[in-house]
Amino acid sequence: MITVTGPLPYRVLTGPDDATFCERVSAALADGYELHGSPALTFDGDRVVVAQALTYQAVDRARVVGYDDRWPDRARALIAELADSLGPRALRIDHIGSTAIAGMAAKDLLDLQVSVAALDPAAKAFDEPLARLGFARTPFQQDHVPAGSADAPDRWAKRYWHRHHHPAGDVNLHVRVAGAPNERLALLFRDWFRAHPAAVPAYASFKRVLADSVADRDAYTDVKDPVVDLVVGVAEQWAADTGWQP
Repeated sequence: MITVTGPLPYRVLTGPDDATFCERVSAALADGYELHGSPALTFDGDRVVVAQALTYQAVDRARVVGYDDRWPDRARALIAELADSLGPRALRIDHIGSTAIAGMAAKDLLDLQVSVAALDPAAKAFDEPLARLGFARTPFQQDHVPAGSADAPDRWAKRYWHRHHHPAGDVNLHVRVAGAPNERLALLFRDWFRAHPAAVPAYASFKRVLADSVADRDAYTDVKDPVVDLVVGVAEQWAADTGWQP
């Protein structure tokens, strides 16, 4: 027997074709169900009986929380574990993303970046040790290319693992080529905010409002990416002025 928690993914409402039945369907739609096909009609004597199938697809919402000062310690512990497991192919391992920026609101999910000499040999070598640590490789192999970039998309390639619903916390693990623009951007974005803490509250507020305003994580990312492009444009000028290096 299969136990389903939360709304049933598929259900059928049946009953007399009257206002009460319409109210039941309307209530299901308000709860997030969608109509599946057209209603079916039959007769019970003089009474019309109707059946309407409904489906429900759970929405993966982005949930942004306040900064947690335990994030850096979690990242340091996992970086040490990854360095031991991945060996010398991992040229460097960095805590990146919003959880690496003091005071920044973020999803309660660490982002780590592993820099390698070449993607495919590293991915092949990393699959087994990462699986032992609870990571699963995903099919995503391409980062967002910032607006205005003349780079070929393959310069923004990566390999990507995640660890979700794990006792030690959720993690996204991005493997990128050392010196590639996407590896550099992740470090620049982090370091610019670290050097400009006054900019953190505004960006954190934007993320909270965005997470509350969009339907799911995909929409959250689609809207956030162009804003990240704007931040990076400012950060690039800072990098040029200060001589910043990854």
